[in-house]
Amino acid sequence: MKIKTDGSGETGGLEARGPGSHVGWHNRGYLPHFDSHGIVQHIIFRLADALPGPTIAEFDNFPVARRLEKINEALDRGCGGRLLENPEVAESGERTLLHFDGERYHLLACCVMPTHVHALVEQIQGYPLSQVVHSWKSFSANAANRKLRRNGAFWAPEYFDRFMRDGDQFEATRMYVESSPVEAGHCTCANEWRFSSAWKGR
Repeated sequence: MKIKTDGSGETGGLEARGPGSHVGWHNRGYLPHFDSHGIVQHIIFRLADALPGPTIAEFDNFPVARRLEKINEALDRGCGGRLLENPEVAESGERTLLHFDGERYHLLACCVMPTHVHALVEQIQGYPLSQVVHSWKSFSANAANRKLRRNGAFWAPEYFDRFMRDGDQFEATRMYVESSPVEAGHCTCANEWRFSSAWKGR
């Protein structure tokens, strides 16, 4: 059987589906995921070349929390082609996040970095997280590949998600998302980063 794929790095077609069922805890391969309506999720997805295989293998023996910390540090160092440094590609990615805000999810914070994307969203009944993320990745990958006149995987297959257990964790995560460009040395203040919910021009 031939499986259709697109630049999202995942099997195609999910973006065309209607409302679906939430599946709770599940595993798509490298990372565990949780999916339920009404919760707030911090989601990270990265470019296909942002973490070389040997770099990922270095983190395999770490506990999950430490592994994710090391992955985030590596992403901030900016390996690969850094295709999201192109302002038009980054803007297209940001527009993709905003497109179904209020309909399929509530977007509470976001930041498009040179190699990866952060989104803080509240899930809405009937729109499983995997379906939402696939829709983001599929649409933005196709748009970016057209713009850059390239083919092949744009995004890595996996994504990271962590649900917020309380208001303190939510606020700390929101600050982390919006301060990511500062921590990575791309700007001096969060509101200077154009492709972030903290941008002063919003």
